[in-house]
Amino acid sequence: MGKRFTAGDEDQAVVITSPSPIARCGACKFFRRKCVPGCIFAPHFRCDQGATKFAAVHKVFGASNVYKLLLHIPVNRRHAAVVTISYQAQARLSDPVYGCVSTLLSLQRQVESLQSEVAIVQAQLRNIRLAMLNALQSSSSQQMAVLQSTYSNNSAASNNLINILTFTSNFDIASSSHSVEPLPLSQPSHDEDEDEDEDE
Repeated sequence: MGKRFTAGDEDQAVVITSPSPIARCGACKFFRRKCVPGCIFAPHFRCDQGATKFAAVHKVFGASNVYKLLLHIPVNRRHAAVVTISYQAQARLSDPVYGCVSTLLSLQRQVESLQSEVAIVQAQLRNIRLAMLNALQSSSSQQMAVLQSTYSNNSAASNNLINILTFTSNFDIASSSHSVEPLPLSQPSHDEDEDEDEDE
């Protein structure tokens, strides 16, 4: 908001406002120039911390090269390009030899280390699963052996019982078929009685 001026009598006041100046983007602030509408750097380098980011980009790549690069990139992809350029510029200032490659190598080493840890954990899980499977199989085999022994004992007892019952039934049948009939008592005949009378 610009300055406010009042003029006229006490009964009537006229307010005159000056137009608000356009906030400079980080690039224009770095070059200490006026930011014009449609500045290609304005959407990507804001006034807050934009000058610091643009200074790194200008030092590594050059403002004119970045300007030409952004002209050949579609508007919807310029923000991603500016983010990438700014990251590479900061990495190059931190590590002038490798730049962002050192970060990539560090991340790659972390990935390899994590992959080896994952492989170790997977091997441990496989061993645990195999041990559990073996334990279940041994337990089931023991249960089967116990059941078989119990079944064999029960079968032997059943066979013995069946044999006893069969023997008993056979014995009953034989007894019933060959029953001993009572012998008839011998009675003296009439001839023998007569002979005895004559002797007297």
